[in-house]
Amino acid sequence: MTDLSLRIDGRDVAATQGMSLLEAARGAGISIPTVCHHEKLEPFGGCRLCMVEVEAAGRTTLVAACTYPAGKGLVVKTRSEQIDRIRKLLTEQLLAYAPESEVLQNLAREYRADKDRFPKEPSFCILCGLCVRYCAEVKQRNAVGFIDRGPSREISFVPEIAAAECWECKECFPLCPTSALQAAFVLTRSRTSSEEVSK
Repeated sequence: MTDLSLRIDGRDVAATQGMSLLEAARGAGISIPTVCHHEKLEPFGGCRLCMVEVEAAGRTTLVAACTYPAGKGLVVKTRSEQIDRIRKLLTEQLLAYAPESEVLQNLAREYRADKDRFPKEPSFCILCGLCVRYCAEVKQRNAVGFIDRGPSREISFVPEIAAAECWECKECFPLCPTSALQAAFVLTRSRTSSEEVSK
């Protein structure tokens, strides 16, 4: 792989061709928040918390660090007034769905987010997609997936597959930043068992 150099937060950082900005930053010990990224999965760019400022060819743009490739000579800022404002707003929106999430509570403290800014939504799921992607990309079982689109979008177990696969696996459970996944599976399993008994 080709070595390249870029600057992140005023530091010279070495990276290799094919790395994302997130990988390059973390490799240099620079923290960038995200709730939808996992090193075993393809970049998703869903939560947008990893937004950073990139300066290239005299232009500055906001990009998702997990999907933007590290490039020679790039100048990157991981914190600024604008970035912090964006992360604060995104955290407040996510807290409306999962106010008890320890991950989000930590972000709220760091970015001074108001957990009561938006009306509470009774889902506890922030649609990070970690469980869906892990099951599809790593386990190749497709026992959990997205349903519907837009504001109606949800994550749901496929009962027939989940009943056979998930109870012995559960590898996606600890990936969930809100702990809602395990509760959803238990409910799905209980409902499936009840339907089988009633037949």
